[in-house]
Amino acid sequence: MSARPRPAAARRRAGGLAALALAGLLAAACAPLEEEPAPAGAPPEVEPAEAEEVRMARADWEAGFLQAAIVAHLLEELGYDVTDPAEATLSPETFYPLLARGDYDLWANGWFPLHARFLERELVTGQRVATPIEPVGTLVEAGAVQGYLVDAATAADLDVTSTEDLRRPEVAAAFDTDGDGTADVLGCEEGWGCRRAIDRQLDELPWGEAVTQVVGDYDDHVAEARERVAAGEPVLLYAWTPSATVDVLRPGEDVLWLESQALPGAEEPTTVRGLEGCAGDDPCELGWTVNDLRAVAHADLVEEHPPIRRLLEVVEIPLADLTAHSAEMAAAEEYSDDDLAMAAAEWVAEHRSVVDGWLAHARGD
Repeated sequence: MSARPRPAAARRRAGGLAALALAGLLAAACAPLEEEPAPAGAPPEVEPAEAEEVRMARADWEAGFLQAAIVAHLLEELGYDVTDPAEATLSPETFYPLLARGDYDLWANGWFPLHARFLERELVTGQRVATPIEPVGTLVEAGAVQGYLVDAATAADLDVTSTEDLRRPEVAAAFDTDGDGTADVLGCEEGWGCRRAIDRQLDELPWGEAVTQVVGDYDDHVAEARERVAAGEPVLLYAWTPSATVDVLRPGEDVLWLESQALPGAEEPTTVRGLEGCAGDDPCELGWTVNDLRAVAHADLVEEHPPIRRLLEVVEIPLADLTAHSAEMAAAEEYSDDDLAMAAAEWVAEHRSVVDGWLAHARGD
């Protein structure tokens, strides 16, 4: 992905495996006290082969923690012994080669098409060959979008619907916070991919000459944006989903997504249908490649364990749930892996009837 919140190491870590065990007990507490006998002729449950251990990792952006914990929880309910994803918090550049090598079996944090480059590797001869890894299912369709948010009041007052409008002198002046004559967009931190991506857009797209990126601590930028919106002042902010930003600054209420031109050669799709809070048309052209959030497994895992493949093919997690959880984590003074496991268990309990259907499908019932 292009950007991520604070590194996972900034949070307190604690007792992942014990927490997942506690989460399983909590989910079980929501089931009837007495189990009814299976109806005559019901197919037997398909047990995992030798209850093999599934070695999970998770991505090093906090917005991806909950989906990893939910998938780990579901695999345990399916009967597998699952390592705590929190014990392997990795960047994509680190994880995918280790997955291909067989050091890990699975994570729930694939961004596609962004991560499609990891499905092949280049030999010293220059030939590209497929890696033994496979995206399976879609956890959140079009769940990862990026773009520019503008406060709703200024958008209405100045009729701002796209980044092209930033070329208008009166619009640029509204977002000019340092008096240099250009609109200031609260952007990314030094070293983040989105910092370079925004600079490239400013260099190569026509509207870029009217805009300057403000580089700095992203959490500070969000706090500043919230203060400006509350005070009725103009603000222009880069954002992505899933993240706490779109929970504390709600598109369609506090802010709007600006439509924007895509860079030449940008990978499709860059448009989103039904995007809440789009200032322009539907579908909304954001100018950034839209990604699906997907689980990614080593090919051997899903070939040797069809129940895992069948489970991952049907699991879906609402984007709003991930966004709300990201905001909860951001607001907490401390948020441990015990808290995370509890959140995953609560999510499973709240969706018990749907989850039971997923598990039945995975078992071949």
